[in-house]
Amino acid sequence: MSTLKNHVQLIGNVGQEPTITNLESGKKVARLSLDTNEYYKNSEGEKVQSTEWHTIVAWGKTAEIIEKYAGRGKEIGVTGKLKSRSYEDKDGIKRYVTEVEANEILLLGTKNGNNSAG
Repeated sequence: MSTLKNHVQLIGNVGQEPTITNLESGKKVARLSLDTNEYYKNSEGEKVQSTEWHTIVAWGKTAEIIEKYAGRGKEIGVTGKLKSRSYEDKDGIKRYVTEVEANEILLLGTKNGNNSAG
């Protein structure tokens, strides 16, 4: 049950090409935006789409998989946990960020009509 304390599962589409950073230690980190869509009917009975954007961060082997296979528009599944942090922007204003730290990624759907992973 301890794995349920901070557990996130998302399925969505990669918003833009992931940013890959190679650290001095040799480790890789990937950052990407992921959209998730929900649909509901408004008071007039019209179908409405609501889109949420999530920032995903992945390290090591997961980052390598993202670099190779998870380009813009690709549908992926992500499991991980929420991580919050703060930083000061260039104007000295403290900013707060909540991200999903991915520990597993699942490649779904197709990208440009192509099913192959490489």
